[in-house]
Amino acid sequence: MFTDARSKRVIFVAHCLLNQNSISDGTADYPGVNEAILQTLLKAKVGIVQMPCPELCCLGLDRGNVLGAESPVVVENTRIRKAMQEPEAWAQLSVLTEYVMRQILQYHKHGFEVVGIVGINRSPCCGVNTTSDDNREIEGQGVFIMKLKAALADANLIIPVIGIKADGEAAKRVKALL
Repeated sequence: MFTDARSKRVIFVAHCLLNQNSISDGTADYPGVNEAILQTLLKAKVGIVQMPCPELCCLGLDRGNVLGAESPVVVENTRIRKAMQEPEAWAQLSVLTEYVMRQILQYHKHGFEVVGIVGINRSPCCGVNTTSDDNREIEGQGVFIMKLKAALADANLIIPVIGIKADGEAAKRVKALL
């Protein structure tokens, strides 16, 4: 099974790496796609799995605050983090985590290599090394990555999870996974 041209290697990436139009107002670094990351992945011939954007799915494109871009990023991110911990959003976050885990488990079951998961540091949901809380960027994980890492641990899966920012080191960090 699966003896065709596919590489049998996949990487899971935060939604906004491939779609900057999905992120909160005032935080886009690119018009559409993080091209350096995309080029790195294309050259590696790895399948790209775009995870759902938890904030978009749970809070909407405006994140429940049409004036969000008027606040400092970490202040708005703190508000978003708190909103994501409200019961309705938290329940939806669990559904999104299960959705991603079903995909990971299917790839794992069929012998594919999940080379890693790429999150976005400072994000209230997808931060890996840093997140936003208390109106500042702090060490810690976003709420989606926290739930996803717990689900991976429950499934006894060890998959590298890295956090990046939109800087010159991002593509190098992703390339190191490949």
